[in-house]
Amino acid sequence: MKTIICKEPGKFEWRQSTPPMPSKGHSIIQVEKIGICGTDIHAFGGTQPYFDYPRILGHELAGTVYDTSSESVLKKGDRVTIIPYHYCGKCIACRKGKTNCCVHMQVFGVHIDGGMRTYVSIPNHLIIKDNGLTLQQLALIEPLAIGAHGISRAHFSLGDFILVIGAGPIGLATMEMANVRGATVIAMDVNANRLRFCKEALNIAHTILANVDDPIDSLRAITKGDMPTAVFDCTGNLNAINSAFQYTAHGGEYILIGLQKGDIHFSHPAFHKRELTLMSSRNATIADFEHVIKCIKKNEIDPEKYITHQFKADDVDQAFKTCANPSSVVIKALIDFSA
Repeated sequence: MKTIICKEPGKFEWRQSTPPMPSKGHSIIQVEKIGICGTDIHAFGGTQPYFDYPRILGHELAGTVYDTSSESVLKKGDRVTIIPYHYCGKCIACRKGKTNCCVHMQVFGVHIDGGMRTYVSIPNHLIIKDNGLTLQQLALIEPLAIGAHGISRAHFSLGDFILVIGAGPIGLATMEMANVRGATVIAMDVNANRLRFCKEALNIAHTILANVDDPIDSLRAITKGDMPTAVFDCTGNLNAINSAFQYTAHGGEYILIGLQKGDIHFSHPAFHKRELTLMSSRNATIADFEHVIKCIKKNEIDPEKYITHQFKADDVDQAFKTCANPSSVVIKALIDFSA
């Protein structure tokens, strides 16, 4: 079978490898679509935390069941996606239902080899059947679930102003799920094309071009001086993360969905006087995946509108170069393994 390996930063290598063998409790999935996400791009660029090379990338996966174990409810040909977070089920986080931050977490395509290959073996409890969704929709369930989990961490009320910094796929997913929950969303980015997409595709009324507009003045004007009740960073950019502490309302919450390698710095007195809450949001739970699927089936969100580029597996180098180019107009790119 075909396998694409990120051998080192900036370098992919093609190999022919042996397909996985059937095993108890697992199914073999024939990979059809793989989404390229920020984690993949950071890994390719050498800036992803907790990452070792060589590695097979890819965790936003849609495929079909090629083979399955006898006790499985799956059958050959079923369209599926996966939950890419391999958790132990025994640690303190797992015992409390927080499988998304398992002490021994192994993320498919990050800590362990991922889906950029023809066939993968996946534990049955991490496989989600199509529920009537298309392969393209299935490939975007995971990034939408990341946004859903971030939103679930916050405690804003109906109509509250919330700020999402970063209009990449995870930021857009966060905005979508905030819309579903009834927030008044403000989008901030340095890319005018992405903010245009927010307005046209997601109906976000308030946008701030951070490298042109003054963020604090803009937020005060939009919120009539209150500032946003919840702020979500989806950039993973250290300067953006440090700056955003001053954007949050008194008594508000700051949720870090993006991840970077450095240390966060902020003024303790400024943080303390507003009694802010700082939280991280890691991965997603099965409940988040189920919530996203329900929203898609109710036509509250449409994952396919994000897909602006599709590449064949043979063009993986060009796909990553395009996605990593800040001037590109990529919103979401998929690699087609079936082509």
